[in-house]
Amino acid sequence: MDDVESKEDKTAALVREMLAELGENPNREGLLETPGRVSRAFKYFTRGYQMSVEDVIANAVFKEHQEEMVVLRDVDFYSLCEHHMVPFFGKCHIAYLPKEHIIGLSKLARIVEVYARRLQVQERMTREIAYAINDHLDPHGVAVVIEAQHLCMMMRGVEKQNSVATTSTMLGTFKENEASRLEFLSFIKRSGGSI
Repeated sequence: MDDVESKEDKTAALVREMLAELGENPNREGLLETPGRVSRAFKYFTRGYQMSVEDVIANAVFKEHQEEMVVLRDVDFYSLCEHHMVPFFGKCHIAYLPKEHIIGLSKLARIVEVYARRLQVQERMTREIAYAINDHLDPHGVAVVIEAQHLCMMMRGVEKQNSVATTSTMLGTFKENEASRLEFLSFIKRSGGSI
C-alpha cells in the first residue's frame, strides 16, 4: 500500500468515526462508501497543497512590449473556509500592467486554482494571488478583487443567504494611481451585483 492510499484510508477511518459521533450508522447501506468518497473529495478540494505557482506557470511568461492593462474577470473558484471546512465560492478578477513580460491568460486562472484549492480565508487568498503574479511578472502593478459567498454564513451562524464578501489587493500602480485603479474597477463592474 503506497503512502497516498494509507493517508486516504486514515482519512476514511476518521470520517467513519465522525459519522458515528454524529449519531449515524456508518454501516448503513447508503453510508458504506461515504468515508472513501469523502476522503477522495477532500483530497481533490485541497489539491492546491500539491501545486506550485512555478509549475503552473511553467514556460508561459513571454517578453512582450505591452504596457496597457490586461484584465481577466469572472474567474470562477471554489474553496474551503479554514474555520469550518465548508465551501466559499465566487469570482476572481485580475488585472496587471505589464512592464516587460506578459503571461498566458489561462495561467492567471490556474494561479487562482493553486490558492483556492487549499483551506483558506478570502482575504489571504486575494493577497496570495496578487503577490504571486507580482513576483513572477514584475509588472508595473497588479490588482485582484474577489467576490464570494460563504456557506459558513449561509448554512449556519447568521444564516444570511444573499451576502457577498468583497476583498481586494492593489499593488504598484493600482495602489498609487487612482486613475488606474478606477479603470480596473470600471472593467469589473457588473449590473445587478450578484455573483
